[in-house]
Amino acid sequence: MIQEIIAPFFNQYQPLLPSDNDFVICIQNDAVLASKNADGQLLFPTVKDAKSVGQYLFSIGETRFFAGSCDENEAFTYIHARAVANSPDREHAFAAVTGFHLVNWYNDNRFCGRCGAPMNHSTKERALVCDCGNTVYPKICPAVIVAITHNGKICLTKYNRGYAHWALVAGFCEIGETVEQTVHREVMEEVGIKVKNLRYYKSQPWGRSSSLLFGFFCEADGNAELKVDNVELKEAQWFSPDEIDFDNDGVSLTREMIAQFKNQNK
Repeated sequence: MIQEIIAPFFNQYQPLLPSDNDFVICIQNDAVLASKNADGQLLFPTVKDAKSVGQYLFSIGETRFFAGSCDENEAFTYIHARAVANSPDREHAFAAVTGFHLVNWYNDNRFCGRCGAPMNHSTKERALVCDCGNTVYPKICPAVIVAITHNGKICLTKYNRGYAHWALVAGFCEIGETVEQTVHREVMEEVGIKVKNLRYYKSQPWGRSSSLLFGFFCEADGNAELKVDNVELKEAQWFSPDEIDFDNDGVSLTREMIAQFKNQNK
């Protein structure tokens, strides 16, 4: 998956000052400023290329990343987040997606939600603080990815908008519920069936939606007739392993879970 990189990832807050060769993550809408060299490596503007440099974000190995702004030019252009995530350059793809998470959080919290005053950067931790006493930490939204199986088949779905490929039932946790309760609720809401025997698989940070994803396998409980909600989804079907014509993309928890089912049930 995208976060499975070789170099160590250091996300601890540090009040670091940028140097000329540090990288700058520049975000515009759903795109990041970057280029690719002849080997397919993603390259970001450095501090010396940037118009402005903001907060230190994180480090991957010895490479440091800061928030900032930079104009498009012959060397760098804005690349959609999805294309960046699918880049074979794992470390910089992960840096871009995680950069989305933090830069968007900083941009969305420039003013205090309690009193409206400008927020200040904490000098002690990854937080934004206001003189009124309000402290805001990075937004992390828990969500579930659910692989439902029944009689040797898996339920795959397609969204009404956005992601166009086959995926799994998914959804965000609501206030006051556990991730297990989220699995039951989302499955019932989206495909209209009950499930049992929940088995936790693994988790994944997904910066594009500020999410922390929890993957579960489970089984249909009783009637397995799918009833698509037609709000979030446009289609849902049961697939046997031989009917799945794609493999793990090495990026998403969803595709890894589908590949896990496919390979274990051939």
